[in-house]
Amino acid sequence: MDLRLSLIILFLIFLSCAPGAKEEPRDDSNLKITYDQHKGTISVFGANEEAPLLVQNAQEGTRPYIHPIMAPDGKGELTELSPSHHKHQTGLYWGLKEVNGRDYFMNWKEDYWRRVSADVLTSMGSAVKWQTVYELLDSTTTPILRETQTWSFERSEGKLLLDLVWRGQALKDVTMSKFYVGGLFLRMPWRPGIPAEAVNSAGQRNAEAEGQRAIWNDVSVRVNGREDMAHITIFDHPDNNGFPNAWRVDNELGVGPSRQISGDWSIRQNETEVIRYRLIIYTGERDEPFIHRLWKAYACELVDL
Repeated sequence: MDLRLSLIILFLIFLSCAPGAKEEPRDDSNLKITYDQHKGTISVFGANEEAPLLVQNAQEGTRPYIHPIMAPDGKGELTELSPSHHKHQTGLYWGLKEVNGRDYFMNWKEDYWRRVSADVLTSMGSAVKWQTVYELLDSTTTPILRETQTWSFERSEGKLLLDLVWRGQALKDVTMSKFYVGGLFLRMPWRPGIPAEAVNSAGQRNAEAEGQRAIWNDVSVRVNGREDMAHITIFDHPDNNGFPNAWRVDNELGVGPSRQISGDWSIRQNETEVIRYRLIIYTGERDEPFIHRLWKAYACELVDL
């Protein structure tokens, strides 16, 4: 997708974000967070539900990651931790490649990551929010990048909405070299022979979507405990540099948007890069009209008109 097409997309967003546009309805059902500081887990529960809908893992000695993410009705895990085909992949996580030549995607232990803090920002209500702060370490354990992940979670029309605002503050000049992956990444529980598919906003499927620019990508898998398909859709945001960004879609349908696919990018010392994504978690048939409608609403929330 070239610059001309990107500008057309942004123009259409501008038109759709005219004053008076209605926001998507949110469910009134309460959510709540419990934070186990000993285990380093932040768990989100629905009202009167005993099992969490998702768990943020924010321990010392490892990078932060989210696992499990459950289906909206609580039946079936939609993420997988460290599968045999990709041991370094930890559910839903952020891992950059080739940061000043160092790999934070494959390496997720204490010689690469240092926890600074993990906090619950909004513990109860129709939407809840939490934040993790970690430092990326160089080979001498000197921090070179401070990464803040702010997550918010809510329900909408029977689906789950999970928002990420990632802030990377450079503690020295850092360059993320061109690579075929790097940044937000999702690992769903794929197995050979099960129904599964990745489809992007341009209609490209599976291997066709590898390395292609798109405004969203929907991954669906038949998970244990369900007869229907479980979906996670990831939205890119037009405020992100490089929008619409290219996507990694691997052979086992691990998926993530990555600015690194298109080339090197850098953050100067003491400057901060902000990147935003939204995930939609649902089950059943792929709901493209809903996806498009919710993506436009998401884009309008943050675009400076």
